Amino acid sequence: MNKILELIEKRAKAWEDAKKFLDEKRKPDGTISAEDEAVYDKMEAEIVALGREIDRMERQDAIDRELAAATSTPIVTKPEKTDDTRTGRASDAYKKAFWQQIRNQNSYEIRNALQEGADTEGGYLVPDEFEHTLVEALTDGNIIRSLAHVFTTSSGTHKIPVVASKGTASWVDEEGAIPESDDVFGQQNIGAHKVATLIKVSEELLNDSAFNLEQYFTAEYTRRIGSKEEETFLSGDGVGKPTGILNTAEVGVNASTVGGITADELIDLFYSLNSSYRQNAVWILNDATMKIVRKLKDSNGQYLWQPTLHEGGYDTILGKKLYTSPYMPEAASGARTIIFGDLSYYWIGDRQGINFKRLNERYADTGQIGFLASKRVDAKLILPEAVKVLQQKRTTSGS
Repeated sequence: MNKILELIEKRAKAWEDAKKFLDEKRKPDGTISAEDEAVYDKMEAEIVALGREIDRMERQDAIDRELAAATSTPIVTKPEKTDDTRTGRASDAYKKAFWQQIRNQNSYEIRNALQEGADTEGGYLVPDEFEHTLVEALTDGNIIRSLAHVFTTSSGTHKIPVVASKGTASWVDEEGAIPESDDVFGQQNIGAHKVATLIKVSEELLNDSAFNLEQYFTAEYTRRIGSKEEETFLSGDGVGKPTGILNTAEVGVNASTVGGITADELIDLFYSLNSSYRQNAVWILNDATMKIVRKLKDSNGQYLWQPTLHEGGYDTILGKKLYTSPYMPEAASGARTIIFGDLSYYWIGDRQGINFKRLNERYADTGQIGFLASKRVDAKLILPEAVKVLQQKRTTSGS
């Protein structure tokens, strides 16, 4: 039997056991004792661990299938000669020169080949193919990027027209005048903010031809930049960085407590979003908030959270897919702890060109070479009504 399906069934069984335990131990006031809470926490931890293992195995399975797929063109003993017509940063010559320069195999020939990618701030822009790989890796590891509308712009500010107020229809008498009612358009601007990281590599590794520089830079760049982007796309204040969803989305529900959430409040948040946006809406919250939500039931006694029961499926709240992010706030005074909405209205504009600058002398005393890696990006929720948030109750002074 498929190992992933076995884990999915095991996780579903663990959830049924956890629900049964909660129902048996729940007091008339809806609470459980501290001892029972500790037991339940262990049961829930197993459910979370199984979910993460299922996700890992599904990703591995997808990679295995991709690598095992047949090529569209058969391999023959005599390779065909093809002319590389690509130019600029897309050419093989530029790619070869870029990685030679990274390894410090410098020469006038390499410098000439790199002129297409010389950056105004120093350093060189990465080859097109490598940039595509980096952006793909960022999307794979970044929840918001995978759900948002992402586009690439070469320079300047990208102006996005949005409808500020919608026109309406009217009933009119026969031969009566038809009242004018046109859409009113506003505008959102997507600019560019620089996000950067310093990557250090030992001279020995750089001189080791077996050391895969591309793989290392891809892993380090996407881990560091991806984490910073994810944090900012959620909570960025727009000052020197993109504006996060939590700072623009409309409050759909105000929770009645500082540290808790009720089933009714979650249902109210669901219906606070216009039905036209609910079709593609998802939930985003952190693990601590997820622990609260897993215990909630609707008026029919059904748990709001439901685990996936088949391979390739996803967990849901009220039938909508959910994601957990460590960058979502935990329940605290005034915190916006749950996002529910259509994130395709969050637009991310990548400025074309990712820069790598080599620092030869800065870490010479430790036998390392530094690399400044940077990219420019901006993001905004262009239609705030498309995303709603749940906000915890604020504590008042003296309380």
